Amino acid sequence: MNVMINAPHSNDPVERGIAAYLDEIIAFRQDLHQYPELAFQERRTSKLVASHLASWGYEVATGIAGTGIVATLRRGNGVKRVGIRADMDALPVEEANELDYASNNPGVMHACGHDGHTSILLAAARYLAESSNFNGTLRLIFQPAEEIGAGARKMISEGLFDQFPVDAVFGLHNWPGVPAGQFGFVAGAAMASVDQAVIKIIGKGGHGAEPHRAVDPVLASASFITALQSVVSRNVDPQDMAVVTVGSIHAGSASNVIPESVELKLTMRAFNEGVRRQLEDRIPALARAQAESFGAVADVNYRLGFPALINHADETAFACKVAVDALGAAAVEKDFRPRTASEDFAFMLQANPGSYLFVGNGDSAPLHSAHYNFNDAIIAPAARYWVRLVESFLTDDNR
Repeated sequence: MNVMINAPHSNDPVERGIAAYLDEIIAFRQDLHQYPELAFQERRTSKLVASHLASWGYEVATGIAGTGIVATLRRGNGVKRVGIRADMDALPVEEANELDYASNNPGVMHACGHDGHTSILLAAARYLAESSNFNGTLRLIFQPAEEIGAGARKMISEGLFDQFPVDAVFGLHNWPGVPAGQFGFVAGAAMASVDQAVIKIIGKGGHGAEPHRAVDPVLASASFITALQSVVSRNVDPQDMAVVTVGSIHAGSASNVIPESVELKLTMRAFNEGVRRQLEDRIPALARAQAESFGAVADVNYRLGFPALINHADETAFACKVAVDALGAAAVEKDFRPRTASEDFAFMLQANPGSYLFVGNGDSAPLHSAHYNFNDAIIAPAARYWVRLVESFLTDDNR
């Protein structure tokens, strides 16, 4: 499918340039969709991406965090350096779509659009290599393992920004429900932190007919889950945001047996680091207190994941201006709100100034759904946006 969005800008040389090979990029995206790879296993994807970049004249460094790639292109004598990041990994989801290019890997699917993000950046990379219309250093970062929140941190720990320094770094994510090709920008907290907890409430097993001889961990767990709602409603400032979700409960295997223990798995999200620490303090304390009140014991394994994604104000204002200048004011969603999902690009924004933006995927199934499919119609405008951002950042001496 070769679809153009924002047709009024059809005289744009960047749009015309990308249109010349857009069908190839779409075919590449659909190939990635057909052969998805899980976190840190993106070997085929990484090899294909690196091969394309090398053929276009980029200096390509591979093997960063296993399958990560950094491609560098220098033009002119400019001293500024900009980084653009795309993620490459898929999810452990069984695809439910009936597509000619549906996943060939059972139980693995590009259910979040990382195949699209990679293809968008490759489309921009090819144009930038051919046009050379910038003055400075371009770094393209193709990251593994975003879905498990480990790839960005591992690339950074292996010297990503020491070996390949940048003055600012940018990334994007497609978003279902936002009109296709529309861009969203949020200064400050744009996506939530995410932490996880595994809580095991241990009682004393027994016969279902003699509950007085047992310590029922199911009852204690039910009381804990009910009390858990008070953390957000009564401990967190009403003007702040927090989400606490119990996503998994496992206990017993028979209706007439009181089990020995119950295991619960939780996720916690917040925009504010203070709220995040508040959840880390209150939830384990509440679990232990509720368990103790029933004569049970709570074993809590609380694991910090990654922080809220905080966009830098100046870089976000710059990124938004690029969209308006390149695509028109109508292409920017007004009052785009922060998302409570999470992104490990947060670590890159802790290491550098930058911004993470959103592009509408149209009326598609939600992210992480077995019915999700990336909208190929947004490749062209998103790639055009990356080109204009790079050209602007690496030619504007006022930045």
